[in-house]
Amino acid sequence: MHAALPLSHFFLALAVVTIWGTNFVVIKFALGGLPPLLFAALRFSLALIPAMFFLPRPAVKWWNLALYGIFIGVGQFGLLYIAMNGHISPGIASLVIQTQVFFTIGLSMKLDRERVRPFQWLALLLATVGVANILMHTDGTTTPLGLALVLMASFSWAGGNMAAKHGRPESMLAYVVWSSAFAIPPLFALSLAVEGWEAALAGIRQSDALTWAAVAWQSWGNTLFGYVAWGWLLARHPAATITPMALLVPVFGMGASALLLGEALPAWKLVSAALVMTGLAMNLLWPRLHAGLARISKG
Repeated sequence: MHAALPLSHFFLALAVVTIWGTNFVVIKFALGGLPPLLFAALRFSLALIPAMFFLPRPAVKWWNLALYGIFIGVGQFGLLYIAMNGHISPGIASLVIQTQVFFTIGLSMKLDRERVRPFQWLALLLATVGVANILMHTDGTTTPLGLALVLMASFSWAGGNMAAKHGRPESMLAYVVWSSAFAIPPLFALSLAVEGWEAALAGIRQSDALTWAAVAWQSWGNTLFGYVAWGWLLARHPAATITPMALLVPVFGMGASALLLGEALPAWKLVSAALVMTGLAMNLLWPRLHAGLARISKG
C-alpha cells in the first residue's frame, strides 16, 4: 500500500465523493415522478439485475445478507427517500445522514464492547449540537419529521455497517448486489401497502427517460461504480489516506443543492454544517494528528 496518493487516484476518489454528494440532487429529481418506496424498490432491483449474473454470491450466511439488505434497502434508503419527498432539503439530508458514523460507534460499543475515546465523545457532542441547531431552525424545507426520518435512516446505515463488519465479505460489491435481493420484496410490499397500486402505476406511467436515468444512476453510478472505485482505492492505499475524502460528500451535497435546486444557505445552515463536519473530521483525523504530534515530540 502507498500512503502517497497519485494525482489520478486523487481524481478518482474525488469523482466518487462528487457522485455520492450530488446524488442527493438526483434523488430529489427522481422523486418528482416516482413515489419514494417504489423508487427505492426499483433502485435495488437494478442494483441486483443483471449484476448478480456476473458476480458470485459472497461467502457469508444468508441471514447476514438479509440483515444488510433490510437495514440498507428498507431502513436507510426507504426512510431517506420518504424524508426527501418534501420533508427535508437535499443539502441538509446529505449532511445529517453522515451521523451514521456516531451511530456505528454506539453500536460497536454495545455489540463489540469497543471503548469510546475522549476525542470521540467531543466529536459526538459537536455533531449533536449541529443537528440540534438544524432542529431549531426548521423552515418548511427541513421539518422535524424529515430530520427524524434521516436520523433513523442514518441509524439503519450504521446497522448495515455492523452487519457487514460481522459478515466480513471478501467483495463488498458482490455483498451489496446480492443483499439487494432481500431489500426488494419488502420495499415493493411497503410501496403497495402505503403508496397504493394507483400511485405506483401513475408514477411508472408518468416517468420519462430522465427519471429512469436517475433510477439507473442510483443503482449503477452511485452504488456499483462508487463501491468498485472506493474499494479499488482502499486496496491500494491506507484507509487513513482515502477515508478523509468522504468528508467532502456533504460539501458537494449542499453545494449541488444550492446551485441546481436553489436551496438557500443561510448562516444557521452553514453553522450547523460546520459543527457536524468538525465532529466528523475530529473523529476521523484526530488519531493521525495525535500520532504525528507524538512522533514530533519524541524526535
